[in-house]
Amino acid sequence: MANYTVRVYGDPVLTQVAREVTDIDHKLVKLAEDMLVTLYEEPGLGLAAPQVGVQKRMFVYDLGGDDDLPQCVINPVLQETDGEWEYAEGCLSVPGLSWDIIRPKRVHITGLDLDGKEVSVEADELLARLFQHELDHLDGVLLLDHLDDETRKEARKTLRDLGMGTPEATARRATGSGLRLP
Repeated sequence: MANYTVRVYGDPVLTQVAREVTDIDHKLVKLAEDMLVTLYEEPGLGLAAPQVGVQKRMFVYDLGGDDDLPQCVINPVLQETDGEWEYAEGCLSVPGLSWDIIRPKRVHITGLDLDGKEVSVEADELLARLFQHELDHLDGVLLLDHLDDETRKEARKTLRDLGMGTPEATARRATGSGLRLP
């Protein structure tokens, strides 16, 4: 299985809207499997296709619980949200950093699985946050876009100080020779 390099802040692919998946075939299943390998190696809880440079509306996730299996959601749609929850949220595309983000506490999403069957999931707290975070990636929205203006300005300065967000840093990361933070 291939291990993708996760695209990081500054890579233009992260700000583009992903395209609907029109064909669930063996190549898409292989992509999902490879994305899970990458997810585990990073490590993370969720990974959207644009984070590995693939402009398809799909993401994989694994909360790592004993009863949970890794999942893939294709063409997800956020149907409902409710409540409010603030939580320190990080992102594999902004490695090593996190910010307190307010999001709805409960969500309902629909989409397709790798067999082309419809899935409908109601989630709260961490899983709800994961769904919203990955849906953001599919819409070209980054974690920093949820910050207020002052915090976003400070975050961008921190990222520049870490060498992220520059064309050189993006090129290093894309070739696998870039900065890796704990």
